Amino acid sequence: MTRKITIVGGGASGWITAGYLARMMSADRPGGIDLTVIESPDIGTIGVGEGTFPSILKTLSRIGLDETLLFKEAGATFKQGIRFVDWARGNDTYYHLFHPAFMPEGLDLMPYWIMGELGQVPWSSVASVQSRVVDGMRGPKLARQGDYSGNLAYAYHFDAVAFAGVLARHVTGMGVKHLADKVTAVHLDESGAIDRLTTERHGDQRADLYIDCTGFRAQLIGEALRIPFVSRRKALFADRAVALQQPYENQDAPIPSCTIATAEKAGWIWDIGLRHRRGIGYVYSSDHCSDEAAVDTLKAHIGIAARNAEPRQLRFEAGCRRLQWYKNCVAIGLSAGFVEPLEATGIGYAESASVLLAAVFPWSGPLDGAARQFNEKMSRRFDNLIDFIKVHYCITHRRDSDFWIDNCRPETISDALRERLERWRYRMPDFVDIDYGNDTFIESNWRQVLYGMAFKTDLSARRGAYRHFDAARSACREVERQASRAAQLLPTHRDLVEAMCQRGMAPGLQTSVS
Repeated sequence: MTRKITIVGGGASGWITAGYLARMMSADRPGGIDLTVIESPDIGTIGVGEGTFPSILKTLSRIGLDETLLFKEAGATFKQGIRFVDWARGNDTYYHLFHPAFMPEGLDLMPYWIMGELGQVPWSSVASVQSRVVDGMRGPKLARQGDYSGNLAYAYHFDAVAFAGVLARHVTGMGVKHLADKVTAVHLDESGAIDRLTTERHGDQRADLYIDCTGFRAQLIGEALRIPFVSRRKALFADRAVALQQPYENQDAPIPSCTIATAEKAGWIWDIGLRHRRGIGYVYSSDHCSDEAAVDTLKAHIGIAARNAEPRQLRFEAGCRRLQWYKNCVAIGLSAGFVEPLEATGIGYAESASVLLAAVFPWSGPLDGAARQFNEKMSRRFDNLIDFIKVHYCITHRRDSDFWIDNCRPETISDALRERLERWRYRMPDFVDIDYGNDTFIESNWRQVLYGMAFKTDLSARRGAYRHFDAARSACREVERQASRAAQLLPTHRDLVEAMCQRGMAPGLQTSVS
């Protein structure tokens, strides 16, 4: 018997979930799942999170979406990582980049860098050519290269509302039914599971499994099933944001190929360059900053161009549902949990949930076993994610405001993170520290943030065990050589974006951008 799945809510999370499940579970074939998305035309997408993580390439490739549509229809640009400004000491910059570290013949350059043998240069410039490429506002690939592949690892920035629309149009051609309707009631059966949904225009809808993608409202998992939200605000203080959309001064302006995250006294400001505009916002703690002061801080950061602008106010809280799969309901996206957008994990967390759901989905029999496995893995992934975001704050050397001081208080740091940090005072993060089945971020990610934040690891006791000093210095020179070449050969980010928009057009319609 065909299993029927109904997703309530669209947006990026809803349509990514629909697309992934449709592809991996054959919604377009007899014997595959029967998949419906119910999306209210009256409820808008929040659309704040405009950044993604490199996992998005694999997800969209599996869904079969033409990469150029992201640029033509969703204002997309390339994202090669994040530039953190003023986080460690208040007058500093470091990168968290996506491309893997350079390891000639398996040689790890990090211990030699820690011991000062590779010069007084940032780890990001030793590990990869990507920092030079990003500094030069270059793209990660050539326009002629195929979809979802390039010289360097990348993700995207895009207009989140437009992105959801692109996905919806594509996914509805994959055997997914789309009902533009509003769920007005959720009916439970005697066991406490969802029996049916009542919609405004299409009457009652029944399914074997319901997926809640209704955002912060959590209409199914929260309102109907009463699964409590567990706050993690004791670790991550930010609970507000003010955001603006800012046009470029001219449409030929260079576009950074990274997110810029600038630390402020009560939080941080994101600056994301899309094709035709910038998205800028201040994420802050209401315990450390008033809403009025936050608006002033954001406008001062932007300058005179924002003088008469009215920022959009947003409220949120770090945390997740105690159970993300309960009986016959799975929460994915904001209905499941939220972490501030510092590392653009919102869409990535929804991707992880979709992948896991497809893997454990019970085609027959009860749902209980799959639910237990899903909850265990997603809970561990969320805990690990909280720790990774927290490390950006808790090892700072800033002491210029209560926000930064409070972030370093031991009671705000989990036992697991404290243990990791103590371990890493005497050795570098390595593969043994990573839970690959439940970690979004691996050792290379931890290394970039830790040492970008001026964390100290003492390797003096084992210095004599290292023997490849000359090879490490030679490899470092090779990275520098390749970085110079990449900065020359790769197109400017603006030119690459324009070329992506023209890919597949008739020759007579193209401009001179190459």
